Amino acid sequence: MLLAQVLGTVVSTRKDAGLSGLKLMLAREVDGQFKPAGNFVVAVDAVGAGSGEIVLIAAGSSARLTETTKDRPVDHVICGIVDAVEVDGKDVYLKSLGVKG
Repeated sequence: MLLAQVLGTVVSTRKDAGLSGLKLMLAREVDGQFKPAGNFVVAVDAVGAGSGEIVLIAAGSSARLTETTKDRPVDHVICGIVDAVEVDGKDVYLKSLGVKG
């Protein structure tokens, strides 16, 4: 799984029928300090994520294992919205407080 930040929405009016009805989001992998660290990815949103949120993304064949993406042509799916991250017993991210360590 990847830890990423949602940057916005992707709109595509012409696409494979298997993608119809799916919400597409633009996200970018982040590092341990929640700074941009990876490539941009387009991911199907299976959990109602919003712009700016830190999320969990499943990639590859695992992306097709959610109820939303089963048997669909996807490589990335947002499968969780992060509420907190703890490292060495200390909170380094708390969504409710907007704290990023």
